[in-house]
Amino acid sequence: MGKIVDIVIPDLGPDKDVDLIDIMVSVGDRVEEEDGLITLETEKASMDVPTTQAGIIKEILVKVGDKVNSGDLIAKVEVEDDNNVAATAPKEEPKQEAPKATSKPAPTTVDASGAGEVKGQVLVIGAGPGGYSAAFRCADLGLQTVLVERHDTLGGVCLNVGCIPSKALLHVAKVIEEAEHISHAGIKFAKPEIDLKGVADYKSGVVKRLTDGLSGMARMRNITVIQGTASFIDEHSVIVNHTKEDKKTVVKFDNCIIAAGSQSSKMPFIPHEDPRIWDSTNALEVKEVPKKMLIMGGGIIGLEMGTVYQKLGSQVDVVIRGPQVMTGTDKDIVKVYTKANEQRFNFMFKTQTQAIIPKEEGIYVEFKGDNAPEPKTYDVVLVAMGRSPNGLKIGLENTNVEVDDKGFISVDNQMRTKVPHIFAIGDIVGGPMLAHKAVHEGHVAAEVIAGHKAYFEPKQIPGIAYTFPEIATAGLSEIEAKEAGINYEVASFPWSASGRAIASDVSGAGLTKLIFDKDTDQLIGGAIVGDNAGELLGEISLALEMDCDAEDIALTIHAHPTLHESVGMAAEIFHGSITDMPNAKAVKKK
Repeated sequence: MGKIVDIVIPDLGPDKDVDLIDIMVSVGDRVEEEDGLITLETEKASMDVPTTQAGIIKEILVKVGDKVNSGDLIAKVEVEDDNNVAATAPKEEPKQEAPKATSKPAPTTVDASGAGEVKGQVLVIGAGPGGYSAAFRCADLGLQTVLVERHDTLGGVCLNVGCIPSKALLHVAKVIEEAEHISHAGIKFAKPEIDLKGVADYKSGVVKRLTDGLSGMARMRNITVIQGTASFIDEHSVIVNHTKEDKKTVVKFDNCIIAAGSQSSKMPFIPHEDPRIWDSTNALEVKEVPKKMLIMGGGIIGLEMGTVYQKLGSQVDVVIRGPQVMTGTDKDIVKVYTKANEQRFNFMFKTQTQAIIPKEEGIYVEFKGDNAPEPKTYDVVLVAMGRSPNGLKIGLENTNVEVDDKGFISVDNQMRTKVPHIFAIGDIVGGPMLAHKAVHEGHVAAEVIAGHKAYFEPKQIPGIAYTFPEIATAGLSEIEAKEAGINYEVASFPWSASGRAIASDVSGAGLTKLIFDKDTDQLIGGAIVGDNAGELLGEISLALEMDCDAEDIALTIHAHPTLHESVGMAAEIFHGSITDMPNAKAVKKK
């Protein structure tokens, strides 16, 4: 009899409680190394999890519908002999070991010979939105601040290769879409001529304008900016290896804020080395418009970039393991989006990739599942598999900062680590990997260092998918309210009843949804799907932070005609005072 080996979920980066939507094997099946075992779907991506061993499936320890995390046991596989186990056992994921949050790597020796020296009251590592906001706030509070950033410009992933350039490209796509759409109102434009270099230059110009502005604000605040990568020597100093120069600088500090961010996750069963396998950074370069494009997964990043390339001329397929896009978003919201995009994308629900093989003529992809098509060849496959924190890359083993085996740093509600004068913010501390969350965390850390009583205790963190139409959410979803056992009620106002939506020709794909606690009438969550939904979310976010109830929102006078008044209308539906639609709570005449 061979040896029984445990197969576990690989590192999923920041994703937690991931939905298991398919099991591809049965007990007794023979599998080869890298054969798919299960399919997971997160909010941003879907993925097959392969076996790391060849052998016989002896036991399956999960089921469809489970929520799983990195390191969870999937199955037991009988392999032929011990030698085979030794040759193929995964190195990153020890079997059934406890998380390594408390296991500390041995300190490393740092060579600081010949290094210059800089001293600051506060050192900030990383200049993304959270990092530069923390540094600027520290400086504004009178603290001598040093900011270390490895890239040429400030702004991090969001500004340079993330949220800002993608919005510039989505603006281009939106203009094309609106020019096409207005034809039925008597305005006709010729088919647009697309100058791809011009599109890329426009995107780069947007980024440069913002990064130049950040550099100017750093100079105005007398912040010392060092370009390089920082690694801790001890709890009061780091060594910076300069990016463009062959030199080192030791930075000594009284307090430190770690804002080192995250990096794109890559799965071993995808041939990322092939230039036709793109991640979001590749897609943002807009060097070419592929004729045929496959988006792997129904998450936000893939759908946003798919929208851009479809408007630029690509034929886009989207393969989705589950029954809907954007897992975790309420079905009624997703339904509006999906219906509006049936002509834009070829959605392949309950389908998964079985093989991805680079060939001379393109990327050959085989599918499996309920709606699996015949194999297809694509010019480009776009993979967006989430992100992993950088906590294991900055020398924290030379400190007593607690970092887990995935790279997340433990902090309290003042963003303080286990070392009282070292703080951490942003992607590296877990939670939603969103720029606006990191900014607020950065402000808290800076203010605490300056002696203020500040805490990061938000009642909501808004999220937006900048798709066509947009989806914007804040607070609890209906799914989360149900799971929490809350006695809730949903009030939804369809944009088909909105005068502004009809006049603007966006009434066919719009819905404003509010969720109230029936016992208190308090707002606990909201979602909007529709044109510019992200710009309408602010009132919902504020209402959640201020503990508003339905009456507070319904009795607030909203300007007419606006899309924004749909929030007030939804509150009126719950409140029972709606007059723009049939009122289910109206007093019945005898």
